[in-house]
Amino acid sequence: MNGRIYVDAAYKSINKYTEELCGDRVEIVKNDDCCIIVLSDGLGSGVKANILATLTSKIISTMIIEGSSIEDTVNTIVHTLPVCNVRKVAYSTFSILRIGYDGEVYLVEFDSPGCIFVRNGSLMKIDYEINEVEGKTIKEARFKVNTGDMLTIMSDGVIYAGIGATLNLGWGWENASEFISQKVSDKEVTSAKLASFLIEKCEELYLKKPGDDTTVASVKIIPVKTVNIFTGPPQNPDDDGVIVNDFLSKEGFKIVSGGCSANILSRITGEEIKTTIVYADPNVPPIAYIKGIDLVTEGVLTLKKTLDILKDYFENPTDKKNIKAIEEKHGGALVAKVLAEECTHVNLFVGRRINPAHQNPSMPTDLNIRMRVVDDLRQLLIDAGRVVNIKYY
Repeated sequence: MNGRIYVDAAYKSINKYTEELCGDRVEIVKNDDCCIIVLSDGLGSGVKANILATLTSKIISTMIIEGSSIEDTVNTIVHTLPVCNVRKVAYSTFSILRIGYDGEVYLVEFDSPGCIFVRNGSLMKIDYEINEVEGKTIKEARFKVNTGDMLTIMSDGVIYAGIGATLNLGWGWENASEFISQKVSDKEVTSAKLASFLIEKCEELYLKKPGDDTTVASVKIIPVKTVNIFTGPPQNPDDDGVIVNDFLSKEGFKIVSGGCSANILSRITGEEIKTTIVYADPNVPPIAYIKGIDLVTEGVLTLKKTLDILKDYFENPTDKKNIKAIEEKHGGALVAKVLAEECTHVNLFVGRRINPAHQNPSMPTDLNIRMRVVDDLRQLLIDAGRVVNIKYY
């Protein structure tokens, strides 16, 4: 995907007040050619709505990822969705965004609020084609996106936010569009932050008692940014040169995590390690410096701190406490910020040799081994939408 775009997609939901399950569902699936985002809104709320929304989004995303055309998928869904005998509407509405890594977008909407497309802080008009399938109106659009563009699809809980509470007729599509345009004018806003900002605004309009399930799925088009992390010595010392050469051969931001790893790289490259005794946080060892490497940190303690920061940040990227944590200047926060906001792809170069210090029974049990921390970090990044490749030595 180098040289092409990356689709940074994130979503957030709140349940209707007193409901334990959300009646909206988002599925995000990727393959080598595109990213597909499906948002489905089940009729009503609670268990039935949740099941119907889940069924709809799963069928759509599964058919597409297995090779079915979007046209065939939409046709299948429209023909099979049950219709409420009383309300005479489909039990589950949906929006589909198929975004190719070449920037080509295919948008499909069925009884859902229109996609909000913002470029350089300005709302872009989407030209739809209207088709009738079994008496149901399907809206389709094809267009091209550029780096920096943002697309947002949502359930109607966003449009009706505040109705009967703070607003007589609800927030409305126009107000939501204006809100998004203002947020997107900040070039640093991510898809996760935008989704959180929108949901927080809806909660405010609902006075913390949502009258409907409310879901936002946001997409930001960004260039591919790769981060490479080398941590841990290889099992076989003869492979020291191999892991260093593999690590250095990759383009992108380079992080060395661990004193032993830094020593191996220094020995192989001949570049000196410059240490510091400045503690930005008393609980996190200070960083070091090696020419040609963007960031050099201690190993397990720092990666564990990175993991803890990222867990909270990915859960709520607009929370002031989480923002403060990721803006700190210790090694764990510096790694976390790069992984959260400045990368799309992560290459992990992991040595399997056991460090006896990590097996010390006097150490906290959650620091028992580097491999466990690395595996948890890998899974967290995958769940956050990053493309992660890992190679063991």
